[in-house]
Amino acid sequence: MMQHITGIARNQMVFTSLEDSISEDNPVRFIDAFVENIDLKALGFELRTPKTEGRPSFNTKIFLKIYLYGYLNGLRSSRKLEKESIRNIELQWLLCGLTPNYHSISDFRKDNASGLKKLFKVFVSFLKDADLIAGETIAIDGTKSRAHNSKKANFNQKKLDRHLAYIEEKTQEYLDELARNDELEKSTTIIHIQEKIERLKKNKLHYEVLEEKLKASGEPQISTTDEDSRALLVQGQVVEVSYNIQAAVDEKHKLVVATHTINRNDRNALSAIAIEAKENLDVETFTALVDKGYHNGREITRCKAENIRTIVAHPDQGKSNENGTQPEYFVSKFIYNKEEDTYTCPANQVLKTTGRWHKKTRDRDSYEFKKYRTPACKECAVKTLCTSRTGGREIDRSQYADAVEENNQRYRENGQLYRKRQEINEHIFGTIKRQWGYNHTNLTGLEKVNGEHSLIMLVYNIKRAMNILGVPDLIAKLKNWKSPYKRNVLFLQITNHFKLKSVFVFEKVLLAA
Repeated sequence: MMQHITGIARNQMVFTSLEDSISEDNPVRFIDAFVENIDLKALGFELRTPKTEGRPSFNTKIFLKIYLYGYLNGLRSSRKLEKESIRNIELQWLLCGLTPNYHSISDFRKDNASGLKKLFKVFVSFLKDADLIAGETIAIDGTKSRAHNSKKANFNQKKLDRHLAYIEEKTQEYLDELARNDELEKSTTIIHIQEKIERLKKNKLHYEVLEEKLKASGEPQISTTDEDSRALLVQGQVVEVSYNIQAAVDEKHKLVVATHTINRNDRNALSAIAIEAKENLDVETFTALVDKGYHNGREITRCKAENIRTIVAHPDQGKSNENGTQPEYFVSKFIYNKEEDTYTCPANQVLKTTGRWHKKTRDRDSYEFKKYRTPACKECAVKTLCTSRTGGREIDRSQYADAVEENNQRYRENGQLYRKRQEINEHIFGTIKRQWGYNHTNLTGLEKVNGEHSLIMLVYNIKRAMNILGVPDLIAKLKNWKSPYKRNVLFLQITNHFKLKSVFVFEKVLLAA
């Protein structure tokens, strides 16, 4: 008769160790090696100093190990991490059996946002030294992460006006109803109506206070649960109260080389993330592949000044903003002469400028431009095809036009290279949002959210690096890594002193210059 496979008796004594339970290629071994080799003090982490009285505190690196393991395995709740540290054998090995409470675990993430961002940058440096990052072609994009703030708790002036108008309307209805019932001497109904009016008064005061805060902020909107969050376009016309995660991704192995979180859309975000990538990579230049949502003359010019070669898609390339202009007379059909500072139109007439700079403000952005005209427009046979202006055609040239035209030319000439952009970026966003579920944040405040998103990107890079090289090889490269943020521990031989066998450990901490 066949028997089932049986296990060991629960009361049987078994001699084993945590070390025997963790294989050589287990990811926790790299987490342990990485944290032990990093000088957390040099990165600005809040170090827990040993207490002289009371219960001793946990070492800061214990909490960093917990969060790296947690986010690597889809665990971001401090309560869940506390529970896992008790029952999870990998965490038991990583923490040497320690079980911090969830309060302490939660505080670490909130208190070390800046340290987590710096740690991400240090790991980028390690990946570059390990030859996993080329630093030549970088795709830049953003994705929205839902904030811990509902749409109901987000207001703009239009929304406040709508609430206040409703309160005024309902208040008047109740006042009219109050007058009618007062004549009928219905005391119970009168009291009920008066209570409703009082509630409306409180609501009105609440919205008036919000209105004052909105005007004082100078911002177009205000959030009450998380003041730093904003209502942003997520897809098409869909709006969510969100943060915008910016990421610069290297082409070679789809590793993130720069990241930060903002509370606005992409239009004014290009130069900051591009310059951050250049600094993290420590390179002279690179090519940035960017979609049309980032096309902004000022941002492209800033990248040019930093020797960053941009290929940003141009939205509605070559179109005119004048009604009635035919395609053959769009701005793109006018040839600019840089030496002469003139334009030549399709009818071979030269448009000149007085050299005077004008100022235009649009979407809270301002820029300067010069105007180009020609008196030949008055007698031109094709004027009606070119412009509806009585005075003739007028061309505006922005102060950023040179950089924009260079970018647009690169975009036209490098179509095949530009098409790699989506392939590079989709990998990372698809992983962290759809596979790992990191499509929202429970933290409040831009700084804390920035810290969490830096942690997510760090974990993504760790996971990807382990998949590429394997854990043992990655640890080997870590040991050979030369970095000012690396913590070296030198073990000296065992010596006999006063007939007692002692081990002396000297730690040499290399601080950042």
